[in-house]
Amino acid sequence: MSKPKILSTRPLFPAAREILDLHFEVDYGRPGEQISSGELLKRVADKEGLICLLTEKVDEELLAAAPKLRIAATVSVGFDNIDVAACTKHNVVATNTPGVLDDTTADFAWTLLMAIARRLLEGDEWMRSGTWPGWDLDQLLGGDVWGKTLGIMGFGRIGRGVARRAQGFQMRVLYSDAVRAPADVEKDLRAEFVDRDRLFRESDFISLHVPLLPDTRHLISKENLDKMKPTAYLINTSRGPVVDEAALAEALERKKIAGAALDVFEAEPKANPALLGRKDVILTPHIASASVETRTKMAVMAANNVVACFEGKRPPDALNADALGLR
Repeated sequence: MSKPKILSTRPLFPAAREILDLHFEVDYGRPGEQISSGELLKRVADKEGLICLLTEKVDEELLAAAPKLRIAATVSVGFDNIDVAACTKHNVVATNTPGVLDDTTADFAWTLLMAIARRLLEGDEWMRSGTWPGWDLDQLLGGDVWGKTLGIMGFGRIGRGVARRAQGFQMRVLYSDAVRAPADVEKDLRAEFVDRDRLFRESDFISLHVPLLPDTRHLISKENLDKMKPTAYLINTSRGPVVDEAALAEALERKKIAGAALDVFEAEPKANPALLGRKDVILTPHIASASVETRTKMAVMAANNVVACFEGKRPPDALNADALGLR
């Protein structure tokens, strides 16, 4: 009996391929290439399963072009690329990969926080240029982290992971979220629930961990940037459109804040040109979850979701399990 056909838009890691190749006839994307929308529509047309990334849209157009499709599995915790309602209408289960990247992303938020506060990249560039004249008292003065106030916008798994790491720096932790955390969580993480305005006003560092929703789009606006301390730093490892990049560039130019470190962008893969030449900004290419261990686990999770679907089971990370009558 022939195996079901699925499309994986990327080659994936060996651990995930072993799972998929055992159960399916898999059409893998080519290494280092991002599949175009036209090619995606063509190659998914006869497929029953799809494994994709945030860069590929699973929308009405794709679903109409793939009448045999039963599951769309994105290798990411975010699923902005998937129209879940449209998937349900077409009886297609949508899945993501939550949880597995929490600690890796929290680690990277701290990597950015430390690097921007202590002007790490500027120092590296100076040394590589061969122009550093030697030690002096006032060279590359940054901001202390120890004992400062950390504001966490969004207190889910990743935000709480960032707060947990702040304890090692004896930081005062403020957080804002649509839903207040249980009292035992607040006590354990020494975190204080505050409204957004207070968080903007009092934080020395603001780390963003919110989902992209209508009320979080451009959460970092001119109005809110103006509330921040001139010595404060902004860190974003959540979603690019949470930050109004034009407003951020203007705030940095006006020295309304001290610096920013961004791993995600409004119009990926591009960043606002006004940010590119600034030394008070660190820009990284969406790599907060980019460890070998975590990215491999993400791909394996997606593979296991697809296998479960074809075994008639509820995929572990289904966003709309009722699409195929699964529970």
